[in-house]
Order: sequence, then C-alpha cells, then structure tokens
Amino acid sequence: MHYGHPIVQPARVIRTARLTLLPVGLENLADLERLKGDPRVFSTMLHGVRSPERTREELEDDIDFWEVRGYGTWCVFRTEDGAFLGICGLMERPDGRGVALRYALWPEMRGHGYAREAAAAALAFGHRVGLDRIIAVARETNLASVAVLETLGMQPCGDFHNHGHRMLVFESLAPKAG
Repeated sequence: MHYGHPIVQPARVIRTARLTLLPVGLENLADLERLKGDPRVFSTMLHGVRSPERTREELEDDIDFWEVRGYGTWCVFRTEDGAFLGICGLMERPDGRGVALRYALWPEMRGHGYAREAAAAALAFGHRVGLDRIIAVARETNLASVAVLETLGMQPCGDFHNHGHRMLVFESLAPKAG
C-alpha cells in the first residue's frame, strides 16, 4: 500500500484498528485540494471552501506547525486499501480559543465510525504530548459532528455565533496524573 508520504518520524504516525494517520506533507496536496475544495466537506468549516492556492498555503503552514509544535494535522487513510478518507488534527484556533480538534472526511466515508476513530486517536495524541485542554467547535446543526464529540467524552463548555450560526464549544481535559 502506498499512502503518498515519505519517511516521517514514527512517533507522529498513528495507527488504529482501521486507520493510518500520517502528518500532512506536500505529496498530499492533490488530495487536500479535492477535499478542501469540495463544498460537501468544507462549507461548514471555519473559513469555508478553499481555493487551490489557499489549500497550498494552509498545507505549508500545517507542515511548519508540526515542526514548531510537535502536533498538527494528519491525512487519514484506511489501512486496508490506503484510501484517502480526509483529515484530522489539532490546530491553534485563530480566534484565540485554544488548540482545537478538527476533522473533515469525505461524505461517503461518514457513518462508518472513521471520524470517531481518527478523532479519538488525535485527542489521545494531543494529551500525550502535553496538551492539558483541547477544544472542538461544531455548528449546532451539525448533529453528526456533535455526536462524535460527545461520544469521545468531550464536554460542552460554551458557545458563540459565527456568520449567523450557533457554534458549540466542547473540551477535553487531560487526565490528572496519580
């Protein structure tokens, strides 16, 4: 199987029962342009659907973010056949709310538990690398995303309005040692 990714630091690769999460790289640009340019996937995301140019800029930023922070965005692949399913990751929100879990999968991949599996792995990774609090934001009307966050054990901790939509904020706190 080929996941379109060169050698990466193994500690950054996540393998779950069905998925392989690899840190984003330039070799993923074509997949990301398709995903981020698709309104079925990105119309509800912060800043909406991306142009190819904006996708490239974000990818370069995501690569740099990994180098600086030691966490970031992964491309999500189905392990059995190497199919690109979408993205999942941890990013600093531009509104100052904190480090946020985010995920976006192809619509045809929804309903199989892939988002939950990838998000759970990313959340665990974030806490393992020292993030005490990780948030997630979902539109109130995005019931599938809200259900994933609740299933992960994330707790509601606020809301805000963005472009006429009520956004729900959830949080995950790292388990206390001892």
